[in-house]
Amino acid sequence: MGPQSTRCLFRGTDDQLWHKWWDGSWHDWEPLGGPITSAPAAVALGVDRIDVFARGTDSALWHKAWLPGWSGWDSLGGGLSSAPAAASWYVNRVDVFVRGNDNALWQKYWDGSVWSDWQSLRGALTSGPAAASWGDNRLDVFVRGTDNDVWRRWWNADGWRDWAPLPGRRQSILEEPGVSSWAPGRLDLFVQEPARSQLLHRWIQEPA
Repeated sequence: MGPQSTRCLFRGTDDQLWHKWWDGSWHDWEPLGGPITSAPAAVALGVDRIDVFARGTDSALWHKAWLPGWSGWDSLGGGLSSAPAAASWYVNRVDVFVRGNDNALWQKYWDGSVWSDWQSLRGALTSGPAAASWGDNRLDVFVRGTDNDVWRRWWNADGWRDWAPLPGRRQSILEEPGVSSWAPGRLDLFVQEPARSQLLHRWIQEPA
């Protein structure tokens, strides 16, 4: 799998991680082991490097990587009550976020050499997190709060900002949000509206 490949990863009905990839043509589905008890989160740390995270049967965070070639599963500890989210803001750097058993947001990161300890970012989450990076030294994390609205914390080189709801009209959401970035300063947020189960989209443009 080279820089022109596309990868699809999901949790199968057998609780294994399954993988399918395209490198000019689609390959067959490949089981990558488990068992896992959540949807996986995957992030590319550079050319020919992808890291995958999921909750295990022990509620810990489990990890495997394409280096190239798939590594085995290794436990990163913790106590998860949600699927993880992951984002990379620099080559060989990945930050992983989970809802802990205390319903707070917890973070762990790889700096290219070692894994950090778990760090609590507090909060009262009623969903798993969603995370994205729109540039170096920038991370944004979104969750559903106890009021069912979207709340955010963001980080830059000066540290973490406190939790805050998004400005403007309040919006109750059904499950965890989804977020992605395709340009510096740009975030696209997707949520499910509970009354009619509609997909709603909001974009945020930050000073880059």
